[in-house]
Amino acid sequence: MSGLPDTTSHAWKKYVILGIGVVGVALFFALDLNDYLTLETLKQSRQTLRDLQVTHPFLVGMGYFCFYIVVVALNLPGATVMTLAAGALFGFWMGSILVSFASAIGATIACFVARYLFRDLIKIRFARTLDKIDQGIVREGALYLFTLRLIPVFPFFAINLLMGLTKLPLSRFYWVSQLGMLPGTMVYVNAGRELGKLESLQGILSPSLIIAFVIVGLFPLATKKIMAFARKKSHDDT
Repeated sequence: MSGLPDTTSHAWKKYVILGIGVVGVALFFALDLNDYLTLETLKQSRQTLRDLQVTHPFLVGMGYFCFYIVVVALNLPGATVMTLAAGALFGFWMGSILVSFASAIGATIACFVARYLFRDLIKIRFARTLDKIDQGIVREGALYLFTLRLIPVFPFFAINLLMGLTKLPLSRFYWVSQLGMLPGTMVYVNAGRELGKLESLQGILSPSLIIAFVIVGLFPLATKKIMAFARKKSHDDT
């Protein structure tokens, strides 16, 4: 009986966190905030936002930073447009810094929430599978995450949720995510500086740039595999 209050308290904490998330998402769409996070709206309101940023640089910067974290943590649409806005409002270097930290913090929160809410449930039904995944994550989790972050074809929110189901330490998830997302962040922030020339979000990442990200992302993992194979081959020969 002594463990019952802790179990009940733990369950209520999960309900509270889930409830906050649901309310946050509901308010986002109920207030039509998604209509403001479009390329067309950003282009139309750029000068107004820029004037506000010049008048109140700290408040606008902090407001942007906090809202970006919320958008990423709740897996809401609009992070790409907000990244473009960073370049348009804050310039390349400051915009890259704000987005880099806000996106990594938001992603880590999303990872933690997914782990806290769903890992125990998944483990009950898929214990063996999850144990095997955890073993792989312990060995090469950082490299896998870096590869997934760097290659822009993998959904951002899906990586946060899936990694939340593993035992990858949140501190490692944070810094690997920040490092892996930085090249893409800089590309989009730089594109935001030329906002008036953008016609769509699809034209920002060219096929050649995507291929370059894939090569860079796979290189560390491939190198480790090759070295492991070479060591095994050398050991077998002896």
